[in-house]
This record gives sequence, C-alpha cells and structure tokens, in this order.
Amino acid sequence: MIEIISGLKGHGKTKVLIQKVNDDIKLTKGTIVYLDKNNKHMYELSNQIRLIVVPEFNITNTDMFIGFIAGILSQDHDLDKIYLDSFLTTACIEDNLDYAIGKLEVLSQKYDVNFVISASTEKDSMPESVQKYVTVAL
Repeated sequence: MIEIISGLKGHGKTKVLIQKVNDDIKLTKGTIVYLDKNNKHMYELSNQIRLIVVPEFNITNTDMFIGFIAGILSQDHDLDKIYLDSFLTTACIEDNLDYAIGKLEVLSQKYDVNFVISASTEKDSMPESVQKYVTVAL
C-alpha cells in the first residue's frame, strides 16, 4: 500500500509524517525505516525507527533510488513500513512521479511493505494515476 501526504513546501507535511511514524512504531510488530534528505528531524523520531539520510548514498536518478529501496527491503524481512520524507528530492523525481510510484507499488505488493510518502506538490498537480494514493492533502 502507498499513502501520499501532499502539499506545497511549508504546509506541514513533515510534521504529519513524523507524528504518523511515531504513532505507528507503537502499533507495529515489524520494523520501520524513515528516509529523509538530512538528519534534521533525528531527535523527533522514536529511537526504534531507523533513519537513513539518502543523499549520503549518492543517489542521482529515480532508478538508483528504486534500487536503493530494493536493497533496504532485501536486508530486513521484518520491514513493515518505509516512510519517505521529501520524496521528490530524495527519489530524484522530475517528471516521472507516476513511474516511481508504479515501481514502489510493485515492491509494496511483492514484499508486503507499506510506503508513506510526503511530496511537495499539490494533489491536482500530480498525474491522475498517482492522485488515488493521496490520503492527506495540505
């Protein structure tokens, strides 16, 4: 399953995402990973959540990012959810959001992992095929 929290920059998407991840860690039996563009929110996350700072791994395009996600999935068979903050930046999304979401959907179904994504764009600006995943529009 994929959930997208959408809204323009500065509308509070990260705050919603952090609240959601900290609530989810109390309920899940699996592990949770939080991917971000920096470690600015490290102290806001529960210490049970693994924070990965994506730019430290020199990801330069969407396919590399999807491969990076696949690598994370291969290392943890108890992985329940992956939270992706600043998705458009960390996943190197330009005009291929529908492509990236399609690849994540395949991984989600195959490995039974949920993705919760924050994207700095309005729901109406997303491709129609992606809009169905938006659960929060700020």
